Amino acid sequence: MKGFLYPRTATGLASLVPAPPWHYSGDLITVEYRTDPARVAELLPAPLLPAADDPGAVALIWADWQSCGDTGEELLDPVRAQYKECFAVVRCSFEGRTYSRCVYIWVDKDFALARGLHQGYPKKLGSIHQTRPHPFGPAPRIEPGARFGATLAAADRRLAEAVITLTGPSESNGFVNAHPMAHHRWMPSIEPGGQAPLDELVESGAAAFEAGTPWAAEATLALFESPTEELARLEAHEIIGAYYRQVGVTWNGGRVLS
Repeated sequence: MKGFLYPRTATGLASLVPAPPWHYSGDLITVEYRTDPARVAELLPAPLLPAADDPGAVALIWADWQSCGDTGEELLDPVRAQYKECFAVVRCSFEGRTYSRCVYIWVDKDFALARGLHQGYPKKLGSIHQTRPHPFGPAPRIEPGARFGATLAAADRRLAEAVITLTGPSESNGFVNAHPMAHHRWMPSIEPGGQAPLDELVESGAAAFEAGTPWAAEATLALFESPTEELARLEAHEIIGAYYRQVGVTWNGGRVLS
């Protein structure tokens, strides 16, 4: 049987995604803010600990992606390449090292969800939209004063919305999502009460990275309650900063920490 992920078949053609490496081109809108550090700590299972400094810092990130495997064939069949996501990132510590950790994430395509579960991202399906820049017409240019909106919804309910206004080039794209990721890959046992056959703390990051100049921005952010989501528990007490950046990333596996 062939195929990196289900469904596995004699040819492997029907597999949701090809084997890594996976390559991404994307436009990112990031809003960093502070919440109650206890709300971050409750999302850090052992052996992870809160970050030593600014433990309540959160980054909520919208991304408009095009992605592909090594052949690049998906880019010429755009339904297999294009997707959007929104994810919440915090920081944590393991054995004295600071990591980033995605605690919530929504995507709008099945192949992106499948890839994320392999990587330890807790992906769910959602509806994600963000303003795209363009050099002509009414769309914003990447320049001071340009305004971009971003929204997230899931199960027919809006969960978050943001508006950023670019102020000028920045030296960084923020600090919360600036470390290797520390994620858990976990699968419950098929036998009720049995030991989980997959239970790993893993580290991963970019195998290759290139990016344009990050732009700093002013931001407004609103989070909304939902009966089936908990993003609003990470309520924003203070906006730290916001950013817009275009990036290219390659992911090619990680390593088991524990």
